[in-house]
Amino acid sequence: MRILLVEDDTSIANFIRDGLEEEGFAVDVAHNGKTGLQMALDYLSEYDVILLDWMLPGLNGIDICRTVRKESTTVPVIFLTAKDTTDDAVFGLEAGANDYIRKPFAFGELLARIRVLMRNKQGEGSIFHCGNIELNIESHRVTKKGKSIELTRKEFSLLEFLLRNKGKVSRRTRIIEKVWDLHFDYDNSVIDVYINFLRKKLDEPDKESFVETIRGVGYRINEDV
Repeated sequence: MRILLVEDDTSIANFIRDGLEEEGFAVDVAHNGKTGLQMALDYLSEYDVILLDWMLPGLNGIDICRTVRKESTTVPVIFLTAKDTTDDAVFGLEAGANDYIRKPFAFGELLARIRVLMRNKQGEGSIFHCGNIELNIESHRVTKKGKSIELTRKEFSLLEFLLRNKGKVSRRTRIIEKVWDLHFDYDNSVIDVYINFLRKKLDEPDKESFVETIRGVGYRINEDV
C-alpha cells in the first residue's frame, strides 16, 4: 500500500519512511509544503494515507489538508505535529484530517493508526483468505492450511494487494504503483518474478495456481482453487 509523507525534518522523515517500508508500505516523501501538495494532487487516487506535518516551509499542512479535502473526501490524512494543545488538535481535525498525532510519538502507535484508517476506508478487516491461504495484516503472518509460510516483505505486500483486490484483475501498472515505487523505472517483469515466488511457496502440487495470469493485462486471484 502507498503512503505520502510530507515532513521537512529529514531525520524524522527517514525514520518514518524506513519503518513503514519495513512493514511493506511504499512511501513517497516530500520535504516542503508546495512539493507535498503537488504530489498529493497529482497522485491522489494512488495514496492510501497521507501523513502531514503542520509546520512546513512553503505551504503549511493546514492549507494542504484543506486543498486535498476539496479534491477527495476519502483519502485518510494524519497530522504529525509538535502542536500539542486541544485547540490545535480540534483545528487540525476541522481542517479535514482524520487523525492527529503529537510529536514525539512511538512508531507502533503511528502504524496502528494507519492500519485503522485503512480498514475504515476500505470497510475491511485485517484478515484475508484465498482457499486455505490466510493473510493477517496485524500479525504480518501468512498461513497455508494453518501452517506458517515465510514471505519476504515484498512478497507479503504483493499478496496483500492481490487479496485486497480479489475478484478483480490487478493490472501490472497498478501493482507497480501500489507495491513498488510510484515512478518505478525498471522493466516491470520484476512482477512476474515475485508472482512466481508466491506460486512456489503457496500453490498446491498438480493444481491450478491461486494466481491467474491475464495475458497482456495483469493478474487475478483464482477463487476456485
